[in-house]
Order: sequence, then C-alpha cells, then structure tokens
Amino acid sequence: MTRVWEWNRPVTVREVLEDLQKERSIAYTTVMTVLDNLHQKGWVRREAEGRAYRYEAVSTRAAYSAALMNEAWSASDNPAAALVAFFGMMSTEQRQALRDAVRMVQVDDRPVAEEEQPAPPEHPGEPAREEEPQAADEAPAGEGVEPGAEPGGKER
Repeated sequence: MTRVWEWNRPVTVREVLEDLQKERSIAYTTVMTVLDNLHQKGWVRREAEGRAYRYEAVSTRAAYSAALMNEAWSASDNPAAALVAFFGMMSTEQRQALRDAVRMVQVDDRPVAEEEQPAPPEHPGEPAREEEPQAADEAPAGEGVEPGAEPGGKER
C-alpha cells in the first residue's frame, strides 16, 4: 500500500515491481499477488489496461491511519487512559499537529438551546412555519424595545 499511496495515481504491477527492486530483489508474481490480495480486501480498485491492471488506492493513507487509531482506541476498556498514554508517546511536533487538527474540526457537542429549537405548530397537524433569521440586536417585527432594555426583554 505504501507504494500505491506514494505514487498517488493508478499504478501497474510492473511499476511497483521496478520501484521495489531498487531496494531489494522481489518477484513479479509476489507483487502481483499482493496487489490482487489488496484488491480482494477492498483496499485498492483496479481497471484493466490491455492485458494488465492499473491499481489505485480506495482511500488515503491519512484515512487509513485514522481508522487504525479509531479501532485501537475503541478496543480500549479505558479510552481516556489510552489517549493519555498515546499523547505521552507523541513528539512535540506531533502534539502541535494534534492541537492544529483539533482547532480545524472544532466539534461543538452542546445541546440545542430552547430558543434555537423550532416552535411547535400553531394548529395540530400543521407543520411549523419557518421564521426569517433575526439579528441579535433587532426586535421582532411589530415589537419595540423598551428604552434601557436589551432586545429579548433583558434589562441592561
């Protein structure tokens, strides 16, 4: 898989073979068998090109790594302790990458506040009406804001 990910395009058995042979002696049939096994497992897709196939990764190396981490973390009987131990093994650069990643996703798990939930229908069996979004400093249509009070009826 490493070679397929590194090429980042559909590759033939011959291309992977020649790349691997720069480092060690390996048989064509070995590379062909491994790529076929990866195809059978759903890791690569292949498309016929003449008498050969071109193999392409189904997902990225990052997605694969994330799935492995999730699988390992899910298998733990104490996920918090597993994370603490994992963070303790990280280099300074890896911890910074983690901080950056957390900033990027900014998952918000807060429950929806009552005022954010849709109003029930005025008449049973009728769907709730969609209201236009309203700026925080605007009073609802037809309502004034008392002097000295914040919109929404809160005293300043």
